[in-house]
Amino acid sequence: MFEALLQQTEAAAPALEPSAAAALAVGLAAFGAGYAERGIGAAAMGAIAEDNSLFVNGLILTVLPETLVILALVVVFLV
Repeated sequence: MFEALLQQTEAAAPALEPSAAAALAVGLAAFGAGYAERGIGAAAMGAIAEDNSLFVNGLILTVLPETLVILALVVVFLV
């Protein structure tokens, strides 16, 4: 009884095309990185203003969220 019902239904289509999903992933990753850099950049500039030796630490912490966008771009090229 259930086997006949399962055979009659068609497979569901994906909600997004793969290229649209990849573009959405890159856009959301870029938005998230920008949101994270907002607070990190302000804190890093404050720390550097007080102590110049913290420049490298501030630079690394500021650039770190951008790796999310780079990894999202890798996903785009894999799709």
